[in-house]
Amino acid sequence: MPIPEDVTGDEVDKDVRQELQSLPKTLAEDVARNLVMVARLIDEDPEGAYGYSRVALRLASRVAAVREAAGFAAYATQKYSEALAEFRAARRMTGNTELWPVMADCERGLGRPEKALDMAGAPEVQKLDKAGQVEMRLVAAGARRDMDQLDAAIVTLQSPELASNSIQPWTARLRYAYADALLAAGRETEARDWFGKAVEADRDGSTDASDRLAELDGVEFVDAMDEDDAETETVVTVVVDENTTTDDEPEVEAADETDETDESEGDEPKAAEPKVVEIEDTTERHTED
Repeated sequence: MPIPEDVTGDEVDKDVRQELQSLPKTLAEDVARNLVMVARLIDEDPEGAYGYSRVALRLASRVAAVREAAGFAAYATQKYSEALAEFRAARRMTGNTELWPVMADCERGLGRPEKALDMAGAPEVQKLDKAGQVEMRLVAAGARRDMDQLDAAIVTLQSPELASNSIQPWTARLRYAYADALLAAGRETEARDWFGKAVEADRDGSTDASDRLAELDGVEFVDAMDEDDAETETVVTVVVDENTTTDDEPEVEAADETDETDESEGDEPKAAEPKVVEIEDTTERHTED
């Protein structure tokens, strides 16, 4: 797949670069450049990212960073079975547990929320850092909602991290998930408060909390139509004199004067109605005399 010239492969982080040192130099550069493309495209063009991840996987399937990147690209395109297989492979290679929450979410994607809940209670969760544990809590709450256990989902999200006033990278998403669960349970007033708190914490726009809050407040956003893109219509009014003929209408011969006098004697003459032709267009109005 084509890779822009400005992508050198040096953009990968130090840990990945170190993993790639086990490969021949030229091959390592090719793999690194494909990994950079995965990272660049995964949010805006997941299918494109997936394509580059498959190239990297063909070149270096024994590198854990490559398997992990392939897993995230598959996950972004909702290929959950494939993503789970790649995450498991990466975990076997490294022995760490940081992929545990996303592996559990793949189980949800495969329609197995019970399996995700089992993973949420596994010993591996205790080995996660704080961000990983919050992520696992979000996945567990999602699994509860998959099973229509709304109250359990709400309780799952209630934690010291949710109650804390400290703003952390996960705070906005945690508050948003809690507000969404409250709303699903019909607790609209509480949900509004927590969407507001999510907006306060969402400094990088990672959620649509502001839109959800506006929706609850009855605020509707309407996009203004660009005048240049609007369809235009012109209203043209043509008044045709009663004695004027047009190319479209044949001239009518005058009636016999004597007969007309006889038939209309005593009646007031009627004024002929002008003929009006309208052609619609919104931008201009022309009148032909």
